[in-house]
Amino acid sequence: MDLQSLTLLVEIIDSGNLSQAARKLKMTRANVSYHLTQLEKSVGVQLIRRSTRRVEPTEVGLRLYEHGLAIRNEVLAARETVTSLGQGLLGRVGISVPSGYGQMVMSDWLIEFKRLYPGIVLDVLFENRADHLRDEVDIVIRVIPEPPLTVIARSLGPMRYVACASRAYVAEHGLPATLYELRNSPVITAGVIGHQLRLSAYQGKERQEVLLEPTLISEHFPFLRQGILAGLGVGLVPDYVVQAEVASGEVLLALQEYRLSIFGSHMYLMYLPGRHQTRAVRTCIDFLMAKAGHGAPPAPGTRALLPQGK
Repeated sequence: MDLQSLTLLVEIIDSGNLSQAARKLKMTRANVSYHLTQLEKSVGVQLIRRSTRRVEPTEVGLRLYEHGLAIRNEVLAARETVTSLGQGLLGRVGISVPSGYGQMVMSDWLIEFKRLYPGIVLDVLFENRADHLRDEVDIVIRVIPEPPLTVIARSLGPMRYVACASRAYVAEHGLPATLYELRNSPVITAGVIGHQLRLSAYQGKERQEVLLEPTLISEHFPFLRQGILAGLGVGLVPDYVVQAEVASGEVLLALQEYRLSIFGSHMYLMYLPGRHQTRAVRTCIDFLMAKAGHGAPPAPGTRALLPQGK
């Protein structure tokens, strides 16, 4: 058994099927299957259970996978150390951020990060898709009720939604004073077209749920803010969307006795536990955590350490 065989096994299990592993390794599927068969013959036991669509490791295969993963990550770290000696911080960071929070809050953070570390290639995706952890993505930021057990999740803090309307709308229609009145108001928010939206409203430990049928829907939060300012209805948006307008008195808040939640009440930074974290990725994680108020940002040229656990 050699390092190449273990690397092959790791890629097969990570990919979930032989075809995907072959594409990542730039080999034919038949070649991958042959080398896997040879590896199983050399150890004398089955390592992978094959089906037409997926592969699953046996108990022995999973043990070998864990050893192979650790060895591969150490080799990658060693190569990175050698190539970065005497140079500034280099590498690539793929990051997926929510469309609204990414545009309105994180854009400035990421521009600052790029200025601090010009040698890092920053690949930023503004999206809200569920299958966020993919090969090209190292870091994912999402508002969700609970992070998956398959990832390492670090809290960026609570997400607070507000019910709000422009001063002009309030002058003509008033603010909704109850959840029932909100349900019967023209609502501006993010959601899924053609589906009712579930709003959770909390008072202490008491929870109520209201089904809404928004009149203006978009994942583009600056557009939603425009709709609110135009007096088209009552906005249900994260507080950062209208923070400046609320401070100036241009937008008024309703139902402040409730804690409102639509897609989740917490923002998480997530990454896969088994994937090798380069210095560039570790530095970016520490930088974003500091920006969210969870530590000091790493100084350029210093080695970023990645805390363990959630």
